[in-house]
Amino acid sequence: MDDPDLTEETLESREAYKGCLLHVFSDRVRLPNGKESVREVIKHPGAVVIIGVLDNGKLLFERQFRYPLRRVFLELPAGKIDANEHILDCGRRELREETGYKAKSWRHLATMHPCIGYSDERIEIFLAHGLSYIGHERDQEEFLEVIEMSLVDAMAAIRDGEITDGKTIAGLMWAEKIFSNQWSLPA
Repeated sequence: MDDPDLTEETLESREAYKGCLLHVFSDRVRLPNGKESVREVIKHPGAVVIIGVLDNGKLLFERQFRYPLRRVFLELPAGKIDANEHILDCGRRELREETGYKAKSWRHLATMHPCIGYSDERIEIFLAHGLSYIGHERDQEEFLEVIEMSLVDAMAAIRDGEITDGKTIAGLMWAEKIFSNQWSLPA
């Protein structure tokens, strides 16, 4: 049995907005049934999220104010991939900048797409071990608090609605499966 062709063909793409981080397009598309529709797409450079495991078994987290929702969030360290930057280099840079730690061992776990309905953003999930503190190098407009939390407490924080950030939830789900030996590390 053949799979149906669900592809949408781009007929026209118009730039609607270009900012420092996001680039928005309004595209006219042809649907699989031949009709036309509009798709608004946010182009995003991508990001990494790091599950940093300390020698005491706890994980590194950040408390940070997020302007769009106007509140402080508890999340794993993460950051935007710069132009032409390798994803591992981004992970190393973001871990150092935000938390002050470097890691001896890095493992790429997965790629997630958090907003597939309107954005091409991808988030690369990394596991980092052998952490040592060398001092943070935060941007001048970056304010955050670094905290340690056990995986058990972090999973309870998800359950209790204290952690709602999607990349953090996805990263912690990976951590829980790997640490409990339900999933093996990707090759």
